[in-house]
Amino acid sequence: MNVTLRPAEERDAEALAQCIDRAYERYKTNLPGLPDVSNGIEQDIANHHVFVAESEDCLAGGAVLMLDDHIALLANVAVDPNQRGKGIGRLLIEQVENAARDHGCTELRLTTHPKMPDNVALYQHLGWLEQDRSETKVRMSKLL
Repeated sequence: MNVTLRPAEERDAEALAQCIDRAYERYKTNLPGLPDVSNGIEQDIANHHVFVAESEDCLAGGAVLMLDDHIALLANVAVDPNQRGKGIGRLLIEQVENAARDHGCTELRLTTHPKMPDNVALYQHLGWLEQDRSETKVRMSKLL
């Protein structure tokens, strides 16, 4: 498998939005209130650290990182369903962790949904700890 990670560029916005939409499509039935998770990706690329993964000449995934002084937020990570099982999500999360660490952050946080158990399991496998849980949110963090 040949996967390339790089910072997203303005020209990636449409393809990344489509990738995010495809990644979240399977959750729309169980999560009818799911927000438009790809909305604003152009602004994210312009204002935050966004990374894309390319595999087999296509945009296979992306991640949005928002940096603060010492705490960073993994705002979104998505992998195209046709590219699942190749380790792309793990690579994107590692890229985000390295970028946050390089910025001087000591903690990385995220929020996911309890009806996305595959996501929760992946984060736990990568060393993230669950901080709290409600009916609609699972908050997790990882010390860097």
